[in-house]
This record gives sequence, C-alpha cells and structure tokens, in this order.
Amino acid sequence: MTLQLSSLLTIPISFATCSIGCKYEHTLPKKIDAIASAGFQGIELSMPDLLSFANLYLKRQVASNEYDDLCTVAKVVKAMCDTKGLKIMMLQPFSNFEGWPEGSQERKDAFERARGWIRIMEACGTDMLQVGSTDTPANKLTKDRAAKVGDIKELGQMLAQHKFRLAYENWCWSTHAPDWKDVWQVVQEVGLSNVGLCLDTFQTGGGEWADPTTESGLVEDVSSEELQKRFHNSLEELSKTVPSSKIYLLQISDAYKPKQPFSKEPDETGLRPRGRWSHDFRPLPFNGGYLPVVEVAKGVLKTGFRGWFSYEVFDGGPDGKGRDYQLDAFAVTARECHKKLTQECSED
Repeated sequence: MTLQLSSLLTIPISFATCSIGCKYEHTLPKKIDAIASAGFQGIELSMPDLLSFANLYLKRQVASNEYDDLCTVAKVVKAMCDTKGLKIMMLQPFSNFEGWPEGSQERKDAFERARGWIRIMEACGTDMLQVGSTDTPANKLTKDRAAKVGDIKELGQMLAQHKFRLAYENWCWSTHAPDWKDVWQVVQEVGLSNVGLCLDTFQTGGGEWADPTTESGLVEDVSSEELQKRFHNSLEELSKTVPSSKIYLLQISDAYKPKQPFSKEPDETGLRPRGRWSHDFRPLPFNGGYLPVVEVAKGVLKTGFRGWFSYEVFDGGPDGKGRDYQLDAFAVTARECHKKLTQECSED
C-alpha cells in the first residue's frame, strides 16, 4: 500500500491532557484551551487531570472513587470541550485490571473501578476506554492466561452494554502483554466487535527496538543488523495481519536515550526500567528522541488505518527531571510535529 499524502491529511488528531502542562497553574481548562487553539480535534481525557480539576471545581479533595462528584465534574469538562469544538476521544489510563485471582479483593476493586469509569464515560460523552496491559507483578496475578483474557472480555461486554469500546494497549513493561502481537492475540481471543487496539510508537519502538538499560540504548540480544531486520519484519507483520478496523488509535511519542543506562532492576515502587523511562523521557517526535517513530507509524498506516493519531508525551527533558514551557507554544509545537510526521510517512 502506497501511503499517499492526501489520505494522511484526513487523519484526525488528538492530544492527551496528561501530555501537556508543567506547572500547578496549568489546569485542565487551560490545557483544553491550548489544545483547541493549536488546531487539535480531540483529547484523551486523563483521569489524573479530571481528579485535579474536580479538586479545584468542588474546592475540596475528591477521592478517585467518588464517582457521583467525578461525573458532575466530567459533565463540566464535556461542556468546555463542546464549546471549543473538541471531542473527548477517550478516557485513560485504566490500568492493572486483568488477572487478579478469582475471589480476591483486588479483583472486586478492579470491577468496581470499571463500573465507576463507565459512569464517567457516560458523563463526559466519550465512547472509548483505554486499558493498558497490566504491569502488576506476576506473583500477585493468576497464572491462568485464559483468566486474563476472560477479564478483558468481561470488561468489553460491560462496555458493549453502553455501546462503548475498549482500546487495549501493550505497555512495553507489562507483565503478560508487552508487545503489539501479545495484545493483538488477546483481542482476537476476546472476539468482541467493540474490543480493539491502542497502538503506540513508544510502546512498540521502545519495547522491540530500544532498551534504556543498555549503553547503546538498543536491544542487544542480537546484532544491530539482526535487530533492524527483526524490527522491520515485526512491523511488516503488523501491517499485513491486523485489520485497520481493529486499530482504534495510534498514540505518538518519541523517547530520549538515557545519558546513563537505567538499572535493570525494578525501582523501590516495583516499576520496571521501561516503565520509569516511559514516565519522564518521552518527547514529541523530532525533538531530541531517537526511536523509529516514522517507521512504526508507517507500519500502522499500511494496514489502511486512518483513524486518530493522538499525541501522548511525558517530556521531562533529556535528564527526566522536568522542563519549563508555555502551554500554547507546546501545543503548537505538537501540531507542527504532526505535520512533519505526516510528510515523513508520505510515499508520494
């Protein structure tokens, strides 16, 4: 499939609210203003942003399970987005859901959380929930893979009752589904029309091609030549085996190569190296990163996918310690990055 620029220009673009803002005063309303002004068409509404705004709007600390109040505030957010012409494309990030042992308190809590988030989806007017493949340590989860798949299926069925969709994302540090092939296999086994994929340039490039724990910043279990071949073949397989209809969005970000290799061990919170890398070292494309963002995007586009490109970055600077910027300027930079990415992907 030749990637023609005319078709790429039809791609709708979104910005995750968690991806912009570096100061306390960068509130959700200000983020929404900046995203809309830069010409984006939608947002991913991030739960931490909704909680922060709820604290401001209701003038008290709102707990993550106070769903009545969160739904009230979600309706306010919807009204703000409607005024700005923005679609709330997705609610995110729903994490550590699947795989808890049957009868455990954790499993009960996970499904209670699911019911609460569905209420928030109804209130804010979105029809899609992003679910990240769990990174809960394996010793806390069931060993039964079918049970993990069954949990995703049950959640998909819950969402289907409201005509909602589930976008399942491979987190490259996940316990059981770190690669696109893993989540695609789960989606196939689930077999529901409303369960598809959230693909991500960082999760694919940062999982299969790059490694923050090595001196080179690359996966080093094979030669560089073999790595390039293996990665190319993976993207080729993606483009030929995943139907475009089962890709619900492509999230876009790059990654800085760490100045010093990360420890291969989990940190004090149990977060694995790629998880730590993800949290603070993900700039916009063409802004100092080194991942093969264009190659991943082209692999996805060759499926025929022309749905949402959504920018989800966590730019703490090359050292991961944070950086200062203006909201409006950052949103405009993201918009310009999308123009360049579109041009780079074009094969006209």
